[in-house]
Amino acid sequence: MTMTQPARRTPRQRALLTAGTGIVTALGLSLAMTTAATAQPAGTPSAAAATTVSPAGHGFTATLSGKATFKAGSVTVTCTTSSSSGQVPDAPGNHNPDGPVSSSTTPATYGSCTTSMPGVSATVTTSGAWGVAMQNGAPVTAGLTIPVGGFVLKTSGLASCTVTAAPTSAATVNGTWTNGAPSTLAFANASVPVKVTGGFGCPTSSTSSTFNAVYQVGDTTDPASQITVTG
Repeated sequence: MTMTQPARRTPRQRALLTAGTGIVTALGLSLAMTTAATAQPAGTPSAAAATTVSPAGHGFTATLSGKATFKAGSVTVTCTTSSSSGQVPDAPGNHNPDGPVSSSTTPATYGSCTTSMPGVSATVTTSGAWGVAMQNGAPVTAGLTIPVGGFVLKTSGLASCTVTAAPTSAATVNGTWTNGAPSTLAFANASVPVKVTGGFGCPTSSTSSTFNAVYQVGDTTDPASQITVTG
């Protein structure tokens, strides 16, 4: 009986596969500041608690605190800049006696992104309508939705791939909100559906990505005030 040995990959093939594995993790960039007015926080009960976002009508900006880091296996993708802006609904729209309060934001911008693999670079483009839904509770939760195809990450170098978030329908991801000076919006192992296309080295079988990031949310109408979520 003859045993057939599995084919060995060349060093370049191994490098391409390793690079491709980490590319999809960079999708977390889309979640870090993506938002959609129809977002619904995970775990929101049918009879949710009342939610108030204050101050009513004030503008806000969310800015990445530190780094957004995404990792898969031995590959890490890091972005050091990201931001988005929006406005708290005017009263009485900033209060919902039965659930979350939604508001729109601009598509997030992302920059200064690097990978841990030599020869692989990444760029991110965003589009469409984004929004966030805040739900009071313990903890306060945030449902963030990216519109269909509203986030696209492309890589070049050893692996040329395209990663599209929410490829067939809008997708909601989940984070937690903490009131403070400034208030923060954090994402821990948040998940979003993706579609990956490209040639050799691209993780085309991947259907989801995870990320971790923290954003500081400041009041742009009155910098001395804080954006807060209460009952």
